[in-house]
Amino acid sequence: MIRALWGYRQFIASSVQREIQTRYRASLLGAFWTVAQPLALVVIYTVIFGQLLGARLPGHDAVPYAFSIYLCAGVITWTLFTEMLTQLSTVFLDNSTLIKKTAFPRICLPAIVTGTAMVNFGIILSLYLGFLWWVDHLPGMVFLAMIPLVFLQILFALGLGILLGTANVFFRDVAQFVGVLLQFWFWLTPIVYPADIVPERFQGLLALNPLKPLIMAYQGIFLDQQWPDFLSLLPLALMTAALLTVGLWFFLRRAGEMVDEL
Repeated sequence: MIRALWGYRQFIASSVQREIQTRYRASLLGAFWTVAQPLALVVIYTVIFGQLLGARLPGHDAVPYAFSIYLCAGVITWTLFTEMLTQLSTVFLDNSTLIKKTAFPRICLPAIVTGTAMVNFGIILSLYLGFLWWVDHLPGMVFLAMIPLVFLQILFALGLGILLGTANVFFRDVAQFVGVLLQFWFWLTPIVYPADIVPERFQGLLALNPLKPLIMAYQGIFLDQQWPDFLSLLPLALMTAALLTVGLWFFLRRAGEMVDEL
């Protein structure tokens, strides 16, 4: 499978480039729409929670724009996850014509989704770093911890996305389920609120969220400028390995039947 991806690397790269160009070709504002949704979320939540509701982060009163920094760290990384999972859940149906008419390894399609999502993430992250520079709160060397975190997040989204995307070919309700799931998942993740303000009786429910330690690690990097507790990410890493194994097994087992169902 890795050999197939390497052999079709130019096809994947050109497909990512074509996807980006197609997405913004007829748009007057171009790549602005990549950041429009996460920017809108940040502005809305900052105004509502930071101003109207007087939200504060305990222990961060001396940090300017602390709530905005905290919020952005969660929103931009959550956006990467949701973009990948949403696109992966329909990737085979969306490319049904290409699958029927062109001979290529089907695993290239999730790779194209990942590449496109990473380009969009890079644009948003660059703007966020510009904001951190403006408020004089760049993370410094601890920023390097982003590399393993993003890598783990991508693999988690890939494993879950390939599993759901393959299932969606045979059960078309899966894509609708993903949309509903992400709505609940967002509010069960400490993005717009600190985890420690959640009542004790709900902490157990919050702990079941595999993305909680990952999002908190991002927030720790950008807000507290601290290295993550990588041991806390062990359950997510094990779940990622399991999802990749099951997702790829299910994909390989059903790949030959996809054309008949598309």
